[in-house]
Amino acid sequence: MPKPPQPLPVEPAQLRELALTTMRRAKFPMLATMDGDQPRVRPVSPVHSEGFTVYVANLRSYGKTAQIAANPKAELCYLDEDHHQVRITARIEVLEDAAKLAQIWQDNPLLRSYLGSPENPELIVYICRPTQVRYMREWALHYHDITL
Repeated sequence: MPKPPQPLPVEPAQLRELALTTMRRAKFPMLATMDGDQPRVRPVSPVHSEGFTVYVANLRSYGKTAQIAANPKAELCYLDEDHHQVRITARIEVLEDAAKLAQIWQDNPLLRSYLGSPENPELIVYICRPTQVRYMREWALHYHDITL
């Protein structure tokens, strides 16, 4: 049986940029939340990122709204086409900053076309604040912790 390909080594000084590049290339992470004692995972479309802090738009009627309200601990997992992955363990909170919401609204034509206005009562923008970030190159089976 052939051996799996060996991933390239990772230089610790490059970890942050490797992880951010993976996030840009992957675009759509999977978000894991808890529904009582049942994990729930779904793809999400971030509307803004600042390093490893990720902003995700949501509708109040979605199932994750109640899940996040009950337990704000979550994880985002980005996987790019080269199988590099970034896992962001986060606490989620609702964005309350009107200026930041206005900036996100202005930068996202899809939000504007689907929701009409930032005052739409269905709109929630979540801030996923990282508590831990890990990076894995290809299928190395070893995560590298990234200093926050």
